[in-house]
Amino acid sequence: MIYIPNLLTLARIGLVPWLVVLLQETQYGWSLAVFIIAGVSDALDGFIAKRFNAATHLGAILDPLADKALLVSAYVMLSVMEVIPFWLMVVVVFRDIIIVGGYLVMVLFFGSVKMQPLKISKLNTFTQITYIVIILSTLAWQIQIADWLPWFNYAVLATSVISGIAYVYIWSLKATHDLEVASESTLNESS
Repeated sequence: MIYIPNLLTLARIGLVPWLVVLLQETQYGWSLAVFIIAGVSDALDGFIAKRFNAATHLGAILDPLADKALLVSAYVMLSVMEVIPFWLMVVVVFRDIIIVGGYLVMVLFFGSVKMQPLKISKLNTFTQITYIVIILSTLAWQIQIADWLPWFNYAVLATSVISGIAYVYIWSLKATHDLEVASESTLNESS
């Protein structure tokens, strides 16, 4: 049972190239199906990991990477295809680069860092996913939502920027605290 969540996460990573190809081929209905299947597998692997105490260190690393790969691929492809604004894709991708880069810097300088998603980050992920589902649904079923689309663009923009800033702020506080503790420890040892 312990391996099932990791297998589901790996399967979700395996869906990313399919999503990219289906989008490139303008198969929006199938793209939406793949995106939803990936979302269901994400919920299922999380449920199994918690319910059966099957969480692993590998899963803790792979799960957010699978989510980021899926979302970033969707945003990049839809931007390249000029379905969504280029600036929105840049914000979404840049936020993820900042978060992943910040995490790597913290690990490099301060060792193991426990990643806990912030509430604003969860809201951002929900907003990003909802946005892609709406876009793919409108393309697959040719629904017109042009009047509402700018609101969705700005919701993704706002939650992406706020969550990115929140992570940078929290990591800055942690880094400052850890440096102060290390400095005090060094002073105590030299006394």
